[in-house]
Amino acid sequence: MNQMFSNIFNWVNNRLPIVNTFERHLSKHPVPKKVNFWYLFGALASVVLIIQIVSGIWLIMPYENTEEGAFASVEYIMRDVDYGWVIRYMHTTGASLFFAVVYLHMFRGLLYGSYQKPRELVWIFGCTIYLAMMAEGFLGYVLPYGQMSYWGAQVIISLFGAIPYVGESLELWVRGDYYISGITVSRFFALHVVALPLVLIALVFLHLVALHEVGAGNPEGVDIEEHLDEDGIPLDSVPFFPYKVLNALVGIGVFMTVFAIIMFFFPEGGGYFIEMANFFFCKRQFSRANCVSLLKKAGIPAIKAASKLIKPIWIEAMKAVSRGRCIRPRP
Repeated sequence: MNQMFSNIFNWVNNRLPIVNTFERHLSKHPVPKKVNFWYLFGALASVVLIIQIVSGIWLIMPYENTEEGAFASVEYIMRDVDYGWVIRYMHTTGASLFFAVVYLHMFRGLLYGSYQKPRELVWIFGCTIYLAMMAEGFLGYVLPYGQMSYWGAQVIISLFGAIPYVGESLELWVRGDYYISGITVSRFFALHVVALPLVLIALVFLHLVALHEVGAGNPEGVDIEEHLDEDGIPLDSVPFFPYKVLNALVGIGVFMTVFAIIMFFFPEGGGYFIEMANFFFCKRQFSRANCVSLLKKAGIPAIKAASKLIKPIWIEAMKAVSRGRCIRPRP
């Protein structure tokens, strides 16, 4: 059986360079040795993007993008769908922390001059990702169709009306109607779940390709490409795996701990993350006791499973490092 899968993989790899591409851009990609914790926020942004995509897919299933059913479907998710409140709070917490890590990632770029030659295109793609994120966040905020959603949409859409000559027509085109209605919700839903995610994924891909083409920076501002060994590998670099992957896992673990605390105990953020409930209903399922119970049932087994998965990888990585088998590829 193993031989059959090996033959199939080799057949595919000979026609589609999977291994070579993976090693060149991920596992053996040379990165600067001297980087600090500021360089973790790019990896954290990737983690949050995955969380948003996965949780968003699950939220699409019970959501109803109509004027009559939008708000009711969100309440259905929170009250009746099994662990629907976890998925929604995961999505809303991820949206807020997405902006937090991106702000810190951009601050690092400003701090260490990552916008300078030859990384101008990396910075332009990153700023474009930020603009797409703002549009994506606004569209998602409208979808629950509560009071804040309605009036937030009214204010933002009315800004288009301030544009000279074409403002009124553009405002009508964006809204889809003469007032905010079900057509607006349906239009924003399509943009939020299809159009802008595709744009974001494409921009992230271009951002990473541009970064790997010119190489990552470092706090010292030294271009590691200036000093190469006989194989054309930067001397002041290490392979992305296992060195930087293991470092990133520590930061990701701390980040996910903070993420879980916010998601289970402070999901609304005092009204700053999402609109607080302005009507009375039983909050039994959102109680602290239920959160602790869920952590015991799902969180602890998940941590144990992750540790079992990471442990052999860590051991093999340390063996490879001790034997000097982390060979860096030709860039």
